[in-house]
Amino acid sequence: MGFNTDEIVIVPVASAHQLFNTSGLFRILIEAKNRDAIEQTKRDVEQIMFERHNGEKDVTVITQDAVLATFDRILTALTMAVGSIAAISLAVAGVLIMNVMLIAVAQRVKEIGLLKALGAPGRQIRNLFFAEAALLSGIGSVAGLVLGYAGSFIIRQIYPTLPVSPPWWAVIAACATALGTGILFSVWPARRAARLDPVAALAGR
Repeated sequence: MGFNTDEIVIVPVASAHQLFNTSGLFRILIEAKNRDAIEQTKRDVEQIMFERHNGEKDVTVITQDAVLATFDRILTALTMAVGSIAAISLAVAGVLIMNVMLIAVAQRVKEIGLLKALGAPGRQIRNLFFAEAALLSGIGSVAGLVLGYAGSFIIRQIYPTLPVSPPWWAVIAACATALGTGILFSVWPARRAARLDPVAALAGR
């Protein structure tokens, strides 16, 4: 709630006016009988305050649903921001994987030519590079999970009441996204390797 209930003192309204030398109230908390009565209670409070303040609407009535809706909008914006950062990170990681695979193709030209000269079809060569990209992505995702769980463990030790453990679906989605990104960005290098001419590849050209 943002405050410590042990530091709250409840006194009559008249006593509070005398104690603080004031004639008004800053906030009034009203409890409805049930959730369905919130809207009617809000309208009744607005009407009563309107009549008692000589026809002036100088009071704001905030319901719990409105507060929760505000927090939902804030959390949605934060989620979109974090998702955008994650998307940029995945794009950068994908470009790095693609560069690594292009370097691997350049360094293995003769091996690729030998495989094609021995009768290896282009599909098999593509699958080899896809497997290497999946291995790189898998190692990266495992390393990320280890670091993530280590960070959550440290935070949990510092703030025991803070829920920092990721849900199981988020872990699965992170691994699947990492593998998918690695394989997606390895398509071009794999196709480039599969299209090499065997004679030129054996000659190192």
